[in-house]
Amino acid sequence: MTDRPAITEFLRTRRARITPQQAGLPAYGGNRRVPGLRREEVAMLAGVSVDYYVRLERGNLAGASDSVLDALADALQLDDAERSHLYDLARAAGPASSRTASRAAGRRAPASVPPTVQRILDSITAPAWVRNGRLDHLAHNRASRALYAPLLASGERPVNTARYVFLDPGSRAFFDDWRQAASDVTALLRMEAGKRPHDPALTQLIGELSTRSEEFRTLWARHDVKFHRSGAKRLNHPAVGAIDLEFEGMSLPSDPDLTLVVYAVAPGSATADALQLLEHWADDQEAAGLLADVDGGAR
Repeated sequence: MTDRPAITEFLRTRRARITPQQAGLPAYGGNRRVPGLRREEVAMLAGVSVDYYVRLERGNLAGASDSVLDALADALQLDDAERSHLYDLARAAGPASSRTASRAAGRRAPASVPPTVQRILDSITAPAWVRNGRLDHLAHNRASRALYAPLLASGERPVNTARYVFLDPGSRAFFDDWRQAASDVTALLRMEAGKRPHDPALTQLIGELSTRSEEFRTLWARHDVKFHRSGAKRLNHPAVGAIDLEFEGMSLPSDPDLTLVVYAVAPGSATADALQLLEHWADDQEAAGLLADVDGGAR
């Protein structure tokens, strides 16, 4: 991954999705050669010269001020995740002497959690787990190990949501809305690539997925990004059937590069009953030494 192509494609795809009408501009002429805004129209909306915007879209974000980035984000109607991604791209493109930019772009995503975090997980009765920005599964509590047993048993190490979604056929049955899961996973990896364009493990993961999955290549080319802080999902567990879950994801104060994900269910719901059945299933699996952990072992 290199910085300039990522910047170019991100700005180009954001520009292409906005019509003049959406931007409040008159659509002169009936034969526009671009699907969205022209470069000169973005430049006008952002209050910069056309030449300067052309340089930005060619990947020259280094040195762009916060006011320019904000104006550009407003002109392109970026949402919060896209705005954050634009700033990440600008920081990564900054001069090597920039201490903050250098650390952010070169630091690897964490590959483990402190023992304290595992103890916190073990104290939570609801399914809870910790991931890094590459979507590696770093730690689970018992309920989460049972919930994600199909993924943890997939044989891939490190256990990684993106690899499971795109490379394991079983994921299409496990995720009730596989296409949404695939879209979310790709958008999260794109966000991480903006923060860490030089992380070798991330580069290897994206290269592997691009080589082995046409669906990933298609989604990756869209340059979509998103936050995944809360929401709902349905998982189809082979032992108990459909499970409807709500989740909250939060950065750990001790390490903002780690995300704690906790699931919740409505009391008395069918999912609550399913999770109780899953606990009994987990007891049997643990007794037989079959409940896999993130390191490939069993509990």
